[in-house]
Amino acid sequence: MEPTRFHPNVEIISDDEQRLTDEIVAQMAASSHGAYERHRHAIRDAHAKSHAILKGELVVHDLPPELSQGIFARPATYGVVARLSSAPGDIHSDKIPAPRGFAIKIIGVPGARLSPEIGGANQDFLMVNFPTLAFGTIEKYKVLLGVLEANAEAPDIFQRIVAGAARGAKDAVEALGGTAGATLDGLARDNNHPLGETYHTQAALRFGAYIAKLSLAPASVAVKDLTGKPVPHVEYSTMRDAIGGFFSEHGAEYTLRAQLCTDLERMPVEDAAVLWDEALSPHRPIATLRFSSQEAYSPGRQVYGDDVLSFNPWNGVEEHRPLGGIMRIRRAAYDRSSRFRHRMNDRPRVEPASINDIPD
Repeated sequence: MEPTRFHPNVEIISDDEQRLTDEIVAQMAASSHGAYERHRHAIRDAHAKSHAILKGELVVHDLPPELSQGIFARPATYGVVARLSSAPGDIHSDKIPAPRGFAIKIIGVPGARLSPEIGGANQDFLMVNFPTLAFGTIEKYKVLLGVLEANAEAPDIFQRIVAGAARGAKDAVEALGGTAGATLDGLARDNNHPLGETYHTQAALRFGAYIAKLSLAPASVAVKDLTGKPVPHVEYSTMRDAIGGFFSEHGAEYTLRAQLCTDLERMPVEDAAVLWDEALSPHRPIATLRFSSQEAYSPGRQVYGDDVLSFNPWNGVEEHRPLGGIMRIRRAAYDRSSRFRHRMNDRPRVEPASINDIPD
């Protein structure tokens, strides 16, 4: 099937979206203040707990025309900094299973900027280890936030509902109006090794002339061997130790892939709960992400990653504009979170110009 061409009309903005956005951002701000008072240190609204900060490179493949789009228009090699994390907006023990995040910042890319006020010339892609959101519209996400606030002191409930995926979560997700589909079945599991997971943007983005979702899959043998493997003897910070232990001995390669939209009815941009069928459009390789052996979470990297570094789906180029309501609300939410975190921790809000800016 032919890929669907991007046009601004693929997005449909509801009349009450601004009101819902303001309410959600205010709720998240209140949660941020609460976390700040508990820790006496500002943390991210989501994916608060870091496990690793990695330096590597992204090698863009020689691609056919439909994939030669945006920053992938021609073969090139870019420096990359990546952050591996757990999804909740507070810091909990790794004993409680949680969604994992893999955010990459591609440094020094060409193109008109989505958010010039951020500065720099980088492209951020934020991914999570399951392909859809159980609460894939702004309206449903607003309902979810109320539940999360009510259960803020119960991290096991918090994380199971956020994942929309752990054992026993289906009934809760459906009762709240979320979508409990095939993704939930696939994620009803325990603490598997984060490096063996496949990660997804979940929501759609512009892909030059087209529309796509991106994913990141293990490619080298060492990380493929970790796929589906539980991490043994999980304690409070075991994921940090497991990732750090791996990179003390090994390098890793991942394949960055694009799934082009070919049918807006069956592959919508306004509902991130809908799984895009690979029978309609498969995930196709566009680049190789490569990391050498390194110290993944030195004290310098921890401080830089937690207090200085920012990842934002709206930090990038116009040709990779985030699409859909969930992505639109993230523009306000991520900006507010970053400004609060940097102000309260008295740290500059700057973009790295080179991977050499990242401490060893």
